[in-house]
Amino acid sequence: MSDNTLALTALWIILLTLLIQALVAGASKARQPGSVPGKLDPSLSHGSFVFRSHRTFINSLENMPLLLGTVVLAFFAGTHPGWTALCLWLYALARMVHMLLYYAIATEKNPSPRSYFYGLGLLANVILLLLAGWSLLT
Repeated sequence: MSDNTLALTALWIILLTLLIQALVAGASKARQPGSVPGKLDPSLSHGSFVFRSHRTFINSLENMPLLLGTVVLAFFAGTHPGWTALCLWLYALARMVHMLLYYAIATEKNPSPRSYFYGLGLLANVILLLLAGWSLLT
């Protein structure tokens, strides 16, 4: 498998993870009595799976513009496909672990175990952004 294919496969996994998060968040909220589309009960917190699944999805959604912009820049700037693939796989795996920990652990503690994987995903994105910038300038 080529490095470009590895990078694109990681991007596909990232987008598939986002879709799964949207479906889980939507389904868990819709099963609640008196559920109103587009409104989350403000009394919910980390003890509620509805809250955690919603926050997991929103957190991933908040990170998506920077990631997608970085990926487009990296591809067009000619960033080495192997490094691009490595950063994207690191991001994909970090976000999947972040999701699973957010679903499983109801905690208000900060940092929580999921925070480390959020940071790892962010680091992978920053490294790819720097590599893309380097590719533009050299």
